[in-house]
Amino acid sequence: MNPLLAEELDELDGYVLSDAEETGQTFEITDLDSLNWALRKVHAYDAQLKEIQTVANSERQRIDSWEQRESKGINESIQFFHNLIAEYHTKVLVEDPKKKTLSTPYGKSKSTTSKAQPDQQNEEQIIKFVEENNLPFVEKVPKLKWADLKKTLKVVEKDGEQIIVDGNGQVVPGVAVKPQTTTFKVEI
Repeated sequence: MNPLLAEELDELDGYVLSDAEETGQTFEITDLDSLNWALRKVHAYDAQLKEIQTVANSERQRIDSWEQRESKGINESIQFFHNLIAEYHTKVLVEDPKKKTLSTPYGKSKSTTSKAQPDQQNEEQIIKFVEENNLPFVEKVPKLKWADLKKTLKVVEKDGEQIIVDGNGQVVPGVAVKPQTTTFKVEI
């Protein structure tokens, strides 16, 4: 801190809290000179506060950097074991699809499977299809109501391939099949 600001703080050091509480008196600004004095004090305190914040921020950065270095290997090990658990759970699910949760005294592995579903690929093709078939899924300005349309679409298998069809069985262009996925969650 610059010496002039330090001198300002030394001049007031302790007065505002201790003297004012004991005597019941507080400093009063009565003219430009006393206003200038008070503003110098505020300036000095602001500088002191910024200095404290600068030190604290540099320490936070140093601590955050240390935390990242220390955590990196541990997080990689945790991910390694999560992958091993998922591989094992996948094998168990192949043998018994009802084994959605595997439990031990130290935790659980839970699996969640989402079904194959429509995935919007080309909005223009879908809008054209909806308009040609007079379906109510396009607003006045050509904007697709995808959420509403998606509810009416189905994934079916045709010639060994999954496709998306509407309620009338027509193939919907611009929509692909998002495949079924299984995700695993480890709870400790």
